[in-house]
Amino acid sequence: MSKQTGEAVGASRLLDVLPQTQCTRCGYPDCAAYAQAMALGQADINQCPPGGEQGVQRLAALLKVAPKPLNPEFGQEGPRTVAFIDEDWCIGCTLCIAACPTDAIFGTNKRMHTVIEAYCTGCELCLPVCPVDCIKLETITLSPVGSGQNPPTGWDAWSPAQADTARQRYSAAAARRARTQAAHSAAKAAQAQDKLADLAAHSRISDPKVLDHKKAVILAAMERARQRSNPN
Repeated sequence: MSKQTGEAVGASRLLDVLPQTQCTRCGYPDCAAYAQAMALGQADINQCPPGGEQGVQRLAALLKVAPKPLNPEFGQEGPRTVAFIDEDWCIGCTLCIAACPTDAIFGTNKRMHTVIEAYCTGCELCLPVCPVDCIKLETITLSPVGSGQNPPTGWDAWSPAQADTARQRYSAAAARRARTQAAHSAAKAAQAQDKLADLAAHSRISDPKVLDHKKAVILAAMERARQRSNPN
């Protein structure tokens, strides 16, 4: 796909037709990044396993290019799955909570966690971080009874309403995590300032010249950190 073709459509319109599972299987950190890469001509239309063949067709129609098979390097199209946590083995480490892009896992430190099924996108990001391997994926889109057919896959197993919910929850989760990180950084900065205000009391160094040098080094490091977090 050419850069000109993608830019003519725009990343926001490409994002609108993605399933919003935020699974990263496309090779990008989220659906928005993948849409942006397609708009810039840096990614192809067949890298989203959750969208499957129908997702490729939607992107192709939007971009007015020929559809192509899903690239198996990024995974296979499949039915909708949901993560489930084995309560007997969960140790309450919270690693899965941090990994979940849609805040679909509920729990606190050292307490059993549980998955809110309606909000789980089956992204699989919680699986590799679990230290006790107590999370499993289960297929929840089933074939019609007696049909002899395979379970629906791709967009046939996922709805626009579910995609909208996942998108909203991902946005809310990202905003919450950004606020938490900002508050954590502010608390650390305030703590550092308190120590700098009376460095002698927080250090084993008694030589005033050495203390002044140490203070200058710390101030320089804090300024570099500030510039990294606020480049503008």
